Amino acid sequence: MTEAEDKPRILETAEEVAPPAASSPSRARKTKKRRRLRWSDFSYTTRVTLAFALIAAMTALVAIGVVSFVWEQHFRTYTADNMKTLCETTADRIAVLYKKVEEASGDENVDPLRNEEVTKPAAQAAEITSGVGVKVVDARGGTPFDSSWVVDENDGGHERSLEPPDETQVAQSPIMVDGKRVGSVRLWVYGSEALMRQPDQEFRDNSYQAMFIAAAVAIVLASCIGFLFARNLVAPINRIMGAARAIGDGDLSARTNLRGEDEVARLGETFDAMAESVEKDRDLERRLTTDVAHELRTPLMAIQATVEAMVDGVYEADEERLVTVNSEIQRLSRLVNALLKLSRLENRADPMKEEVVNVGELIAGIIATHEMFVSDSGLTMEYDAQPDVMVVGDADMIRQATANLISNAVRYTPEGGHITVSVRKGDIMASIAVKDTGIGLSKEEARMVFSRFWRADAGRNRESGGLGVGLAVVKEIVDRHGGWVQVEGEKDKGACFTIHIPLYDEDAEKHRAFGSGKKRSSHKKQPKAAK
Repeated sequence: MTEAEDKPRILETAEEVAPPAASSPSRARKTKKRRRLRWSDFSYTTRVTLAFALIAAMTALVAIGVVSFVWEQHFRTYTADNMKTLCETTADRIAVLYKKVEEASGDENVDPLRNEEVTKPAAQAAEITSGVGVKVVDARGGTPFDSSWVVDENDGGHERSLEPPDETQVAQSPIMVDGKRVGSVRLWVYGSEALMRQPDQEFRDNSYQAMFIAAAVAIVLASCIGFLFARNLVAPINRIMGAARAIGDGDLSARTNLRGEDEVARLGETFDAMAESVEKDRDLERRLTTDVAHELRTPLMAIQATVEAMVDGVYEADEERLVTVNSEIQRLSRLVNALLKLSRLENRADPMKEEVVNVGELIAGIIATHEMFVSDSGLTMEYDAQPDVMVVGDADMIRQATANLISNAVRYTPEGGHITVSVRKGDIMASIAVKDTGIGLSKEEARMVFSRFWRADAGRNRESGGLGVGLAVVKEIVDRHGGWVQVEGEKDKGACFTIHIPLYDEDAEKHRAFGSGKKRSSHKKQPKAAK
């Protein structure tokens, strides 16, 4: 084989190989397109619109199917009955005329059916009722009248009847005279196997056409209603999405502003509440950053200035200067310890001891240690406790929570005020209440009072206002004990903070201890303080 003969073969082989390679990406694209056409790929509005349209289409199809069944079963019977009634009426009219002619002639050998006046009702019926053939047959099988006679040229010009050969397509009625059958009337509909005239067929066809048009209109209307319904339903969802997107981009003031009683409106209100809480937390975090920076900067600058002055020889390193430095260091230590304590409580880093605690005796010890602190602040304090108020919990944590409430009351009560601490026993809860006659708080402040780093007066300094973590620590402690903190107060009239902790149930604790293999320890502290 020559070189010239080889080259075409090489091109032919390349052409054979190329099409599969070219068709493979095409098949992949087609497969990819088929995979994209999933119900979940359509928008919610499109899916609801299609769902409404499908429901309308299914309803229309069911209705058309039921109507068609009824039509085929009953309308045919109805039209056949009409033709039979017409046939019977014609036979009765012919029978009346038959008897009259018979009586008038008096000749029994003359067949009255051969008289055109007798068969005239049949001719009238064929003429009035379009599309109907009528035939009168006498008792001997003869045909006195046939409205369908035609001349058959293929049969030598003889007349031929168009009566259907199938008896089921013909309505028959006997002609009865004095109880004797003298003939019969046969009636049929041209071109119909069910005795259905052309007007009846047109009526049936028009009815089907009207039903299909009504179905199409119903599908269009259902699609429009579904589209509007979906748009109205998706609109608030889009508002929620827009607000969420804005918050994600850093605009914490974005809100949905949805109002209503439906589920989507409640979702929007819940989202707005969450966004408001996030914005408040962010504001509190910013205030925390500012407060912590200020609190750290003040003692650090004081320490730095004092130490630099002593290094430069401006101040002597005497006891007074060192005490100043030490006080600032202690301020830093208290600040860091407060933040660390709150962090450990929130993270549940410290395990909580579970022991039976006599709340009255525990709080009595706290009152004894705080009497001098309260007195030095120019305040008076009263303590009242019911006996045998027992709870299960961590005595140190309960002590700290109560001490924080007392310190908070002292801080926000002006000189000459009064603080009342009480312990009460309820049906299922023990309560520790700390009430003061201080500056009080508003309803808005009552909702925010347990927020981290929140203070009643943002302008308060470190000495009078605190850092704003004490009440947050109280809430964390009480939450870990399965209780809650109740806040009551009125502006400029004082406030009352009440800790509620579940009471000790001896039977339940025995069952629990038996199940866990542990025994409760009892925490009692003497002496019991009197009122």
